[in-house]
Amino acid sequence: MANAATLSWRHEFVETNQIRLHCVTQGEGELVILLHGFLEFWYSWRHQIPQLARHFKVVAPDLRGYNDSDKPRLGYDLETLGRDIHGLIEALGYQRARVVGHGWGGAIAWQLAEQFPDSIESIVLLSAPHPRRFVRDALGNMDQFLQSWYIWASQIPSLPEVLLSSNLSQVMRELFQRQSVRKGAFSTEDTAMYQAALEKPGALRSALSHSRQLLSPQIFSLPWLNNASTQLIQRPALILWGKDDTLFSCKLTKGMERFFSGPLQIQLIADCGHWVNQEAPQTVNRELTQFLRKY
Repeated sequence: MANAATLSWRHEFVETNQIRLHCVTQGEGELVILLHGFLEFWYSWRHQIPQLARHFKVVAPDLRGYNDSDKPRLGYDLETLGRDIHGLIEALGYQRARVVGHGWGGAIAWQLAEQFPDSIESIVLLSAPHPRRFVRDALGNMDQFLQSWYIWASQIPSLPEVLLSSNLSQVMRELFQRQSVRKGAFSTEDTAMYQAALEKPGALRSALSHSRQLLSPQIFSLPWLNNASTQLIQRPALILWGKDDTLFSCKLTKGMERFFSGPLQIQLIADCGHWVNQEAPQTVNRELTQFLRKY
């Protein structure tokens, strides 16, 4: 992993919302926060950190419960996770940040933009549907329901932890290497890194807690499930999505315009699956750099 581009990476811990988040940082200037997805950690942004650090201060945290961040029993609901990132921005000495989220990290970015709109300079969503719209659509669409099997399976208490921990190596290969459309995006070393992060005490339970909250009673009481109005995102937004995503169908981008009142760009990346920032790093880096330098 070590090369000229990564030697200046820094590992640090930041206190926020009564927990410590482990972060990898690089660069100086205006702040860019990179939020990883389900079963991942900061390493998912290894291709983006050096590129974006040429222009910004880049911070890629391990989300609450992942890798080297604190792993409390509670606090995996979207409101608390939004406060984690809002507090991170403030703890770093900033009032606003450009926020980039992939998958579940994108759900947190959605939440942050609604919960703390003044903390967002611009937002980028990579294969990340609106979380409450996703639940509603998945429950009403059999194809998306089947694609999201892992969310429903994770609702069973304790059993997923046992099954995953006893077969984690194979699960990581299946999830990353076989689910990716662009083969070769994940090396054996890469999947071993993800496995090692989830093998840390409490990490697997915490990761599943993120997924479990999607079907919590609080989610079903929120306005989006009842087609009520919600606060539109006024900041500039970019949506990147793998055209062949087998976890979150690119059909979820349809109708995205109604969630935004500011400038919005949507781009589907051909021959690319769910792991867009890792399967198509050159394309994603180019689009991220152009958008974030503009907004």
